[in-house]
Amino acid sequence: MKKAMMTFWSQGYDRTSMSDLTESMGLNSPSIYAAFGSKDQLFQEVVELYLATEGQLIWSAVKAESNARSATEKMLNMSAEVFTQPHKPGGCLVTLGAIHSGKKSTEIHQLLSEKRNNATQMLKDILVQGKMSGEISEKSNVEAIADYYIAIQQGMSIKARDGAGKDSLLKIAELAMNTWNTLT
Repeated sequence: MKKAMMTFWSQGYDRTSMSDLTESMGLNSPSIYAAFGSKDQLFQEVVELYLATEGQLIWSAVKAESNARSATEKMLNMSAEVFTQPHKPGGCLVTLGAIHSGKKSTEIHQLLSEKRNNATQMLKDILVQGKMSGEISEKSNVEAIADYYIAIQQGMSIKARDGAGKDSLLKIAELAMNTWNTLT
């Protein structure tokens, strides 16, 4: 399964063929279909594996923070780390796995959209807690702030895929956090 994850992560859903999967997984097509039912189902399981491993590296660190500002900063800094790991594809599978929705990949696009929206909701929940604790002004729009920082994170994913290193992404994170006081 991890080999399938690496293949989908590096190539995206649409560009990954069954022959790519058979080669990377060391299985023949009938075995893959017998085990997973379809390329779509395999990809869905790969996304869950990605979230449970790579995504968990980011979000478990975020949830360990004591306030909304440090949690948001941790999300961006950990994203810089995870998106630039050696020997792994740059960026985020959930962000980059299926950007365009063709007729054949509508369900996959919806799945990834839902997962991206879940990340936004997790950050929004953290920001709401910050608002309740008085860290964030009552007048602040936590939904817009969550959207903003998740958009920064997704942009960092694209930059990583384009070859940006960890230091470059950390600088982006630092600049984004410079807007915190204005936003909150």
